[in-house]
Amino acid sequence: MKRTLCFIGLVFIAATAHAAIQGREVSYEADGTRLKGYVAYDDAVKGKRPGVLVVHEWWGLNDYARKRARMLAQQGYTALALDMYGNGKMAHHPDDAQKFSSEVSQNEALARARFEAALTLLKQQKTVDADNIGAIGYCFGGSVALNMARLGEPLKVVESFHGGLKTSHPAEPGVVKARIASFTGEADPFIPAEQVAAFRKEMDKAGVNYQVVTYPGAMHSFTSPDADKLGKEFNLPMAYNAEADKDSWSKGMALMNEAFKAK
Repeated sequence: MKRTLCFIGLVFIAATAHAAIQGREVSYEADGTRLKGYVAYDDAVKGKRPGVLVVHEWWGLNDYARKRARMLAQQGYTALALDMYGNGKMAHHPDDAQKFSSEVSQNEALARARFEAALTLLKQQKTVDADNIGAIGYCFGGSVALNMARLGEPLKVVESFHGGLKTSHPAEPGVVKARIASFTGEADPFIPAEQVAAFRKEMDKAGVNYQVVTYPGAMHSFTSPDADKLGKEFNLPMAYNAEADKDSWSKGMALMNEAFKAK
């Protein structure tokens, strides 16, 4: 009997180990620039499933972006945390982060080329249903994801978490294919109420299926547990808000599930 129980236990352990989130670093290119990324998926999920791009904060492709990719994999998706800066470049000071992010945000062709290179790579993954792709982004990455939706990239859903809402390329009727969600903090000085109002007006005018959720008292980077430390270190108006983080993720995953099921 003990041998039988031991055998069953070993089988259970082996099965559990097999049904783990798989993650690997990948390399790809855009216009001659080497880019790095991180792919995550659950090998217990059989067949193809929707793919989701994760666009990093202004710090670059860091462990936070990889964590979100793994969280998406736990939801049954294949996720690719992409690289908008090239060679996996990361910033360790706000001055560098501002420089790196501006180089991309002020060059639409560059941003689009790097986003589309990641999109192509994600679609090529054997676990991905290439007709069901979405994108999420944080801070700088949220702005990038929204702008790609405005440009008509073939995405089913785009979700921005404390990402800027301004754009030099407003959405036009019939162009945006994605369902859109923007999660913002009421106390975020980078995304004031008038910016949110302008975004709503833009989306309404373009006939976009969208939603905006604003969390009372939440500051910039409210989804990042490192926000408190970074805010103090660099005197930046950012802070983690566990309640807003949990609620925005829950609402985001519900919308994503709904969008991918829609025909």
